[in-house]
Amino acid sequence: MTAIASTWTRVGRVQDIPLLEGRSTSVDGHRIAIFRLLAGLAAIDAHCPHAAGPLADGIVADSCVTCPLHGRRFDLATGLALNGPESVAVHEVREQEGEIWVRLA
Repeated sequence: MTAIASTWTRVGRVQDIPLLEGRSTSVDGHRIAIFRLLAGLAAIDAHCPHAAGPLADGIVADSCVTCPLHGRRFDLATGLALNGPESVAVHEVREQEGEIWVRLA
């Protein structure tokens, strides 16, 4: 990982994340999940606050991800659960020349 402007961290290549899937990575010791959507990329905390499920392994549909453990569904733009009181942090993510860059919330 390489830092840019001391706040953005390169975490990989866009081509390494299949469309409508997620991958987990670490930024400054913080685990995040990055998703490749039809409209671009999204990044949120990697673990479901309900049961610590691995959100990167969840099913992605309608700009949301569903936790594979107990079905909690999170909006990838807001981090809010659609079927519960929890939320996850949403992190800034961008693509530059095929590389994925993340800035933690």
